[in-house]
Amino acid sequence: MTKTIDRISLGAMSPGTERFLAVHRYGTKGARPKAYLQASLHADEIPGMLAAHHLIRMLDAADAKGDIKGEIVVVPVANPIGLGQIINGAHSGRYELRGGGNFNRQWPDLFEGLLDTVRPKLGSDAAANVAAVRAAIGTKINQMTPDTELSRLKVELARLAHDADMVLDLHCDDEALMHVYMQPVHWDDFSDLAAELGARAGLLCMDSKAQSFDETFSLPWSKLKEAVGDKFPIPNACFATTVEFRGQADVFDEMATEDAAGLYRFLQRHGALAGNPGAMPALKCDGTDLEATDIVRAPKAGVIAYKAALGAEVKKGDVIAELVDPLADDQSKARQPIRALNDGLVLSRCLRKLVSPGDGIAMIVGKTKLAHRKAGTLLSD
Repeated sequence: MTKTIDRISLGAMSPGTERFLAVHRYGTKGARPKAYLQASLHADEIPGMLAAHHLIRMLDAADAKGDIKGEIVVVPVANPIGLGQIINGAHSGRYELRGGGNFNRQWPDLFEGLLDTVRPKLGSDAAANVAAVRAAIGTKINQMTPDTELSRLKVELARLAHDADMVLDLHCDDEALMHVYMQPVHWDDFSDLAAELGARAGLLCMDSKAQSFDETFSLPWSKLKEAVGDKFPIPNACFATTVEFRGQADVFDEMATEDAAGLYRFLQRHGALAGNPGAMPALKCDGTDLEATDIVRAPKAGVIAYKAALGAEVKKGDVIAELVDPLADDQSKARQPIRALNDGLVLSRCLRKLVSPGDGIAMIVGKTKLAHRKAGTLLSD
């Protein structure tokens, strides 16, 4: 048995309180490949947490049989801060209530200063370059001095994930079909994750400018490779992805068991676990540019009445919802149609039906880039 469980303290923000991360580790530290998985960074997104529970049970059994071949690290509750943010019975786990904003935004920029640090150490050996880059990133993280619970959370999770070959950040949407986000360069080699999970969309973007958790670990490699050009071989050594396990209400053992099995087979295919994963399921989606996916927004306040179901294929101009003004004097004029701006698949919808101006109410996955979709606004806040 190789398994260990660590408890990492996040310190205390008020007397008598202290939160911690539980970290399940399998295999030999430093073994390759290393896979890092965490669930519910947005703490009110529970499906990934239940999937992690089932995956840990499967990994425990694999460990007992000696089937752990790489290093696997699982953090089933990545955000104990948000997990405790319950106000009058309502869970608010997406934003830090002390003012820290979205828990999955503004993660540390691990590329800043990296080129200057590693340039003297780079050579013709790609594996040696990877080791040098990982060491430099690790040193940078170890030199960070977090002074709050939130900053400590970010440093500790970054320390766990930074040297992984594969980083899987498990989330969910409001009401949605299964989908994944990753860099375009990784689709060919890692689209099997989408296949194993039955994803209906593979959303590709090198840099959304949101400083999300997954991009924190994939971007340093892309940027470094671009910066050095052909002078030194720099592999894209970290596959990092956000997995959206459908919607917030999709918390069922039957689903989570299948999701965990898909993750397990993915880890087998990429050498972290022994065993034959079997034939790969057929992909249910292509990899599509995130700039071709529209976030449909409410033009004003009102009540949303959807006209297009999840999974519907719509055309540009189709009415996907109507916005109802409940205070209209003339109820025959109370409805405003909201139309699709692109052809595509209705991937997600908003759970809250009372919306404010600018709220995202649906995502439609198309194949043609949209002029208004630019880096910096590609992800909803």
